[in-house]
Amino acid sequence: MKLIALGSNLVHPRFGQPRATCEAALAALETAEVPVLGRSRWYRSAPVPPSDQPWFVNGVVSVQCELAPAKLLALLHRIEADFGRERQTRNEARVLDLDLIAYDDRVSSPEEVPVLPHPRMAERAFVLLPLADLAPDWRHPASGRPLAELIEALPRDRGVEPIDEPTG
Repeated sequence: MKLIALGSNLVHPRFGQPRATCEAALAALETAEVPVLGRSRWYRSAPVPPSDQPWFVNGVVSVQCELAPAKLLALLHRIEADFGRERQTRNEARVLDLDLIAYDDRVSSPEEVPVLPHPRMAERAFVLLPLADLAPDWRHPASGRPLAELIEALPRDRGVEPIDEPTG
């Protein structure tokens, strides 16, 4: 299963509010011939680390793709750039964030690009909670820990809440 996390916390000049921007990013994946196979509901999440920037809209999708991980990551960065994202400062507010969080059961070395699974995904409620909507039986490829255990290890005050009902 190839998993991509989406996020946005800035209004886009064309697509509008962050949720609409994330929906437009799903369409951009389809246009790039990376079909979305499944998706979580959308979540509202506090910025990490805490700051005064706007809250995010986040979700996770599974996609079908024959691109190698590095090429898929390059495509995600190209879509972000097409949406107007400019990477300047780590953890800055952004119009669109697309992260490759897992590529099947691949575990890469720290020197590889991209590092898989995403090195901070197990610490991020805004990734794990949407992932639970999509693949509740998923296991972390490196640690082997089940998703439910990863979620249980998160701080109680996660700053993440669902916006809508599960998509089924």
